[in-house]
Amino acid sequence: MSAPDTALLHSIESTFDDQPPPVIGVAVSGGGDSMALLHLLHRWALGANVCVQAVTVDHGLRREAKDEAAGVGAFCKTLGIGHKILHWTDWDGAGNLQDQARRARLGLLSEWAKAQGIPLIALGHTLDDQAETFLMRLKRGSGVDGLSGMAMQRQSDGITWVRPLLMHTRQALRDYLSAQNIGWIEDPSNEDERFDRVKVRKAIAVLSDLGISPDRLAGTAQDLQPARAALELQTRVAAQSMVSIEAGDVVINTGKFGQLPAEIRGRLLAHALQWIASAEYRPRRRALNGVAENIDAGKASTLHGCCISLKKAHIRITREHQAVKDTVCATNAIWDKRWHMNGPHTKGLEIRALGEAGLASCPDWRNAGIPRASLMSTPAIWQNQALIAAPMARFAKDWLTTPLFGLDHFISSIISH
Repeated sequence: MSAPDTALLHSIESTFDDQPPPVIGVAVSGGGDSMALLHLLHRWALGANVCVQAVTVDHGLRREAKDEAAGVGAFCKTLGIGHKILHWTDWDGAGNLQDQARRARLGLLSEWAKAQGIPLIALGHTLDDQAETFLMRLKRGSGVDGLSGMAMQRQSDGITWVRPLLMHTRQALRDYLSAQNIGWIEDPSNEDERFDRVKVRKAIAVLSDLGISPDRLAGTAQDLQPARAALELQTRVAAQSMVSIEAGDVVINTGKFGQLPAEIRGRLLAHALQWIASAEYRPRRRALNGVAENIDAGKASTLHGCCISLKKAHIRITREHQAVKDTVCATNAIWDKRWHMNGPHTKGLEIRALGEAGLASCPDWRNAGIPRASLMSTPAIWQNQALIAAPMARFAKDWLTTPLFGLDHFISSIISH
């Protein structure tokens, strides 16, 4: 076995330590990176007694994609690996295509893995991808978190995502495939300069002449990951001493918050906003700085679908009614990704925000001890325009409101997984 082969296989083996799951999923587009990952996983799995299952997402954006996905399936068949093709059909032609495709792809992969009982999915990102991600986030003005790049392993939506080849170059994987006499697909969108990642990829070729190589960029991202972990830990320690959860709101002790370093204050504030809004991403740094300045000045703010209000003793962050006023679901479903209602579920009922109209139908709401603005964004049971129940506003009618997450989750989710 050649030295490059040994290094690549070692990266696969070290990803899973001594106890790999019995089944591993691998996302395969047919490009060089994922084809190399598939073949390397297959070689390793034969000796590790692990079953590999492959999956391809056809985004339906190119006529060739159907045949390419079928080609991946044919290659998997030669290896004795099961293969599934998933289809994305939701793009409406608007917005950031690459970002929407990425989100859709991860969603489809996650659903597939859960349905198959697969706890882990391997992705074919490389050192070059890490370098490109670093520059793209630098362009957006990202801080330590963004510039620390992609993690080798993370937890999301109940799935473990791993990137075994993140420290190997794109060229090394193509050299491996050539040596194995395995073909791959070159996606023409990789040369389309309408996409930022393609522009960045070509810029790296110029930067490399100045000594700013993919190795150097990816290494810097890697070096920032321990710094990110240390900052997250300090933020969690701070949260444990000054945060409480009341009626789904995050309440922060004003005096203790004011004593924190600016970076930790910003992180705690960003996490609170992201947690309440169930948002995938934290707010932009500039907008977050504006909220921090308002807090120092004693002014209320709105950001990220949340309201930030101030009292002498505490800062209260609650869901903004405007952000949830059109959120509707069945009474047995999860509302706003964080509330569950228990009660006499019957046909014709639905969950909506309480709002002004609902609050007017709750004569005892002041005795709930919950601020008016907070109550307006809480879930209530409606039948057409008639309020049936609003438990958090002391209008229960045999219904109970249960938050899915509490303080323990708020604290633990500060740390990236």
